[in-house]
Amino acid sequence: MWTSALLLLCSHLISAGPLHAQCKVDWYFGIRCEDVYEALVSQIKAWRTMSSCTTGGQRCLYKLKSASVHFIEAEHTRPFRRHVDNIHIRLAAFRFFTCCHVSAMSISQTWYAIKDHGTNYCNLYNLMEGSGLTEARGYREVTSDFLCTQRSSANCTIY
Repeated sequence: MWTSALLLLCSHLISAGPLHAQCKVDWYFGIRCEDVYEALVSQIKAWRTMSSCTTGGQRCLYKLKSASVHFIEAEHTRPFRRHVDNIHIRLAAFRFFTCCHVSAMSISQTWYAIKDHGTNYCNLYNLMEGSGLTEARGYREVTSDFLCTQRSSANCTIY
């Protein structure tokens, strides 16, 4: 009895995605990692104040914590509830340094956050789109609802 109930619970949890609001995305570009790095760092710095959110959305209040050509660490503070999400971005060159693989993660600091309406996905995607990288040569995104809390219902014009 207990074994079947535990198996049922575990199978539900495995298929439901993360137990904590978070998102993991992989992006691939046909451009150098140095160019991706410069675009992302510039965008994080451009959106550091509340002024970029005066017309709505959450494309503001990013904070660069540390950066090197291989790793970027930042935070995003949600403008209305002031919840903070940690952002980790790893950049790795491939194909003789002419292409770039970006592995990014956004994790809610709020310990009880389970659902986030795709906010953690939008924390990352907004940086990609705002920096123009979604239009870069070879752009490709790999993620899912299993890796990103509520990614399929995310509305990044709001979050």
